[in-house]
Amino acid sequence: MSLLNEEHAGIDTLIGYGSIQANSLYSLAALCKIKKWKLEFYVHRIPSWLKEKPTGNYRGALELGAQIFECHDDKQLPISPEQYIRTIRQPEPNCLVVPEGGRSPIAEKGIQALANELLDWTRFKPKHQFAIALPSGTGTTALYLHKHLKAHQIPVLTCACVGGETYLREQWQELGETDDVPTILHADYKHHFGKLYQDEYTLWQELGKNTNVEFDLLYDPYMWQCLLPWMNNNPDVTILYIHQGGILGNETMLPRYLRKFEQNAPSNKEKHILRK
Repeated sequence: MSLLNEEHAGIDTLIGYGSIQANSLYSLAALCKIKKWKLEFYVHRIPSWLKEKPTGNYRGALELGAQIFECHDDKQLPISPEQYIRTIRQPEPNCLVVPEGGRSPIAEKGIQALANELLDWTRFKPKHQFAIALPSGTGTTALYLHKHLKAHQIPVLTCACVGGETYLREQWQELGETDDVPTILHADYKHHFGKLYQDEYTLWQELGKNTNVEFDLLYDPYMWQCLLPWMNNNPDVTILYIHQGGILGNETMLPRYLRKFEQNAPSNKEKHILRK
């Protein structure tokens, strides 16, 4: 919101970095299209098959005019995008750098607006006890929602999708918070980001059937795996779930799941939980 609504005099180039299929890549490309800025986005590598047949957020960002670069040093050795931007690209004054996953104080303004929208909605249901739920990458959204909702006794529940709890707390620490943070939920198995899980795919299918909502396949299924047991243990709390967007990313995730699990039927366990 701050990037979209504020002037940022002298800026004509936005620089970001992260995964080649990051939701932020597509979102920043759309923002730059509106602002008439140039977007440079730096990634570790772009698979050759993806270059030949762009799909998902990568395809969408290219169609919006994004420039996407693989990162190598002067010896053609791989280098992290963050280091590449700092030491080789060396942005000029006309460039604005956005950290991976939007982990930046500039994100707070938009997330505060989201918190206010949630408060406007909940005040019409004063008899309900609410909790907000959403998965975390860097955890920026969850952290700032917690900051602006805690005074209203609305807890924020999240889970660590990209790394473990230690990683998530490190991200929050970089934003200046250590102890006053959202509640982190866990599943009963170790989750590896981007790995395909039969139970998560099954749950995603069942969520679609029961809600008529298409959820993101990368973040949302793991959050629901963590959230459903919590809901069973807290039946008096009404969950407001923050949808992750990221539907364009399903363009690449769903074929992976179909190739691996298409022949497997949904588990009775997940059917029972969702019906309940």
